[in-house]
Amino acid sequence: MNIDGAEAALKQERKKLVRQLAELGANEAGELTGDVEYGDGFADAAASTAERNEVLGIVDNLVKLLADVDQALARVDDGTYGLCKSCGNEIGADRMEFRPTSRYCVDCKVRRAV
Repeated sequence: MNIDGAEAALKQERKKLVRQLAELGANEAGELTGDVEYGDGFADAAASTAERNEVLGIVDNLVKLLADVDQALARVDDGTYGLCKSCGNEIGADRMEFRPTSRYCVDCKVRRAV
């Protein structure tokens, strides 16, 4: 497994997620910064509330993805990237390529899902 390539890809993904959060008016913690207007007219209140709730859902998902990327980068730093957190075996290269933030090998992930 190419750890340097994986690290570069993870850092690029992190930048993309942070940029998406900023575009939605949120910081890395998922807190809205107030940089996005949702309208303030009474007639627009329902639409604004619905739009804000949708944005909050997207922000929540992006924050979770960002946390996964940060955890993967921490594993790169401590030398455990690509090793299953459960059994300690190597996670397959195909799985790591498909999901670079994977923490578990396929067998352990299946067992955790049951």
